[in-house]
Amino acid sequence: MRNTDRPGEQGDLAYTDPLTGLGNNRRFVTKVKRLIAEREDDPAPFAIGIVDLDGFKPINDLFGRASGDEILMQVALRLHAAMDRHSTVTRIGADEFAFLFPMTFSEAAAAEQARMLIEILSAPYDLGERSARLSASVGCSLFFVGNESADDLIRKAETALYHAKRSGRGLVVVYTQDMEEAAKRVTRIEQALRRAVSAGEVEPHFQPIVDLASRSIVGFEALARWTDCDLGFVSPGVFIPIAEERGIIGQLSQLLLRKATLAARQWPEGVFLSFNLSPSQLVDHNTCSQIMTILSRSGLDPRRLEIEITETGVMSDPASAGKIMQELRSHGIRIALDDFGTGQSSLGRLREFHFDKIKIDQAFVASILTERASEHIVRAILAMCEGLNMDVVAEGIEEEAQAARLLEFGCPNGQGYYFGRPVDAETALFGLGNRIAQRQATV
Repeated sequence: MRNTDRPGEQGDLAYTDPLTGLGNNRRFVTKVKRLIAEREDDPAPFAIGIVDLDGFKPINDLFGRASGDEILMQVALRLHAAMDRHSTVTRIGADEFAFLFPMTFSEAAAAEQARMLIEILSAPYDLGERSARLSASVGCSLFFVGNESADDLIRKAETALYHAKRSGRGLVVVYTQDMEEAAKRVTRIEQALRRAVSAGEVEPHFQPIVDLASRSIVGFEALARWTDCDLGFVSPGVFIPIAEERGIIGQLSQLLLRKATLAARQWPEGVFLSFNLSPSQLVDHNTCSQIMTILSRSGLDPRRLEIEITETGVMSDPASAGKIMQELRSHGIRIALDDFGTGQSSLGRLREFHFDKIKIDQAFVASILTERASEHIVRAILAMCEGLNMDVVAEGIEEEAQAARLLEFGCPNGQGYYFGRPVDAETALFGLGNRIAQRQATV
């Protein structure tokens, strides 16, 4: 008899998940505490883990809640069947399950068993006339010493799961001390970022977008920059994901857009502002009204604003993203698909959604002079955009030869360090004035 609750069996309701019949979070914590107490005098190792279903929400939204519940019940049955007689599996969240392996004594063994669970969960799920596939990520931690509590172990497993999710899908991560230090640093950055956003200390910097033929500036992309009094300069590659994961991105984005639109008011009428939206903003139905309120207060014409989104952002909730994009375009705001060519189904997105502009990913631009494949891909993108009547910007231009080759292929606009690095609002305005003066002097 397995030491786990059978799906569908009745037990103490306070300790049972009503959908799957597995134990719930309360039962899981109780079992972990009991095992720690049993091994107090002889702390033999054991493992716990948290299984998170990757991409469950989009599947749930696509197929409906009844199908989502059916998938969860099938997941529960598969996990239950994979447990030996000593082990326990419970459902601890909407799409999260936890396991307890009392007879697993090493990190390698825990990782191997977790990988087996991922493989079991990767098989198709039968939904009657349809089927669905999903993957799972797992974070594990091991009990080694008697002074560790159940909360300590669960927190470590959550930290490991966080690292697994950040690294991709279908991965297993076992907790290490380095992760603890990384988690503490993330928390420090999060707290400092919350203070900085509240105090208005995060600033937009502006990178020029140029007409490749005339080399005149046609727009600027706003990029977040933050220097903390204690942490120093923090890369946007570090704090933007933290803002997204910890629920700060909405406030941060509004702060940056307010400052960026005020700066853009001082630019000539023909120069537009390009601004990035995060995936979470594409599922927030208040996004459009928030943007329009900021534009109204700053006085910037909506037709001078261009919103950049990624395919990943669109796919987090296609229906919501499509509605928000439609609302924005109805006010004259243009929509650009960023990092084009790196997603798995970009052509499908072009068919389903209306974009005004495509931004060719810098990976193709970087190798356009040396790889025939990149050259052909760029040519194909440009031909496609011409046929679809969409504007194009090539990103990541770092040398004149790249700009010249792109212009030769018919690419109208470019962006990259060759034309200018991101600078603050005052420097951007000064540089813009100098370019206009130089152009007028040559006329």
